[in-house]
Amino acid sequence: MKRVKLGNTGESVSAICLGTMMLGSCQDAERSYELMDHYAEAGGTFLDTANIYAFWEGGSGGESETVIGSWMRDRRNRDKIFLATKVGVGYGEIPMSLQRDIIEGECEKSLKRLGVETIDLYYAHIDDRHTPLEETLGAFDRLVRSGKVRYVGASNYAAWRMSEARHTSASKGLPEYCCIQQRHSYLRPVTGASFPPQEYANTELLDYARTFGTTILAYSALLGGTYTRDDRPYSRQYDGQDSEIRLRTIRKIADEVGATANQVVFAWMMQGDPQIIPLTAASTREQLAENLHSLTVTLSDEQMNRLTTAGDRPAG
Repeated sequence: MKRVKLGNTGESVSAICLGTMMLGSCQDAERSYELMDHYAEAGGTFLDTANIYAFWEGGSGGESETVIGSWMRDRRNRDKIFLATKVGVGYGEIPMSLQRDIIEGECEKSLKRLGVETIDLYYAHIDDRHTPLEETLGAFDRLVRSGKVRYVGASNYAAWRMSEARHTSASKGLPEYCCIQQRHSYLRPVTGASFPPQEYANTELLDYARTFGTTILAYSALLGGTYTRDDRPYSRQYDGQDSEIRLRTIRKIADEVGATANQVVFAWMMQGDPQIIPLTAASTREQLAENLHSLTVTLSDEQMNRLTTAGDRPAG
């Protein structure tokens, strides 16, 4: 699988990341192994999980981390996997927080469930504005210095908060968020759209990432089937003036290049600026194969421009 740089870390990771939110809960161990095996067989090495996955599916949290840890032990492939997990969202008796004791305590639990000594990428899963950034980044710093974490990232942060965090890291000598995982798709949310506690990649965040070389990891990229299934219309949060124009455009270009609309969404992200790594999740091997095949789709400069500007209002 194609590899791309992760922010300014110098690390190369898979161009498509496997999201594992439902593995170990909605997907039993057998199906979870099947999906991870298929991703690995395609050359993928970048797995994304979180300490909370997926407590809302009747679990208690940690189910995804547990099945990943079991799979890595059985496949003896830990040295080939770039492993990302997250902290900050509340579950069970754990509050929503990025305080020092929460970060360090949850890191220990994640390490145990995953059966590893080091997490490659550890995310602040939400922006906890009640805890000083210096405390949060200081906790990450201690984990990095102890060898329990290699790199740190953010998720669901506004651009101005990313800027504040970057300043705090630089002025205090603390680790910098190398990437941000954010809701992002080809269709654009309407003005005023809100997805709490999620944040979407708006113009300001895209500009921040472009300016500072921060990689964006895009989740909910396919909007649950909106691009390919007539029975899955987009939600009111995406029902803007340009939505139908953009939907027609992506389907037309999919016909031009002989791909599915889902594949073109991923290709548009991977071939654009700033650098974006889409997360793919799937409930079947066939769905996963379709998404991974987007790596073979090449869009011309004209097609990229048509996709990006579809629905834009003319200047003046």
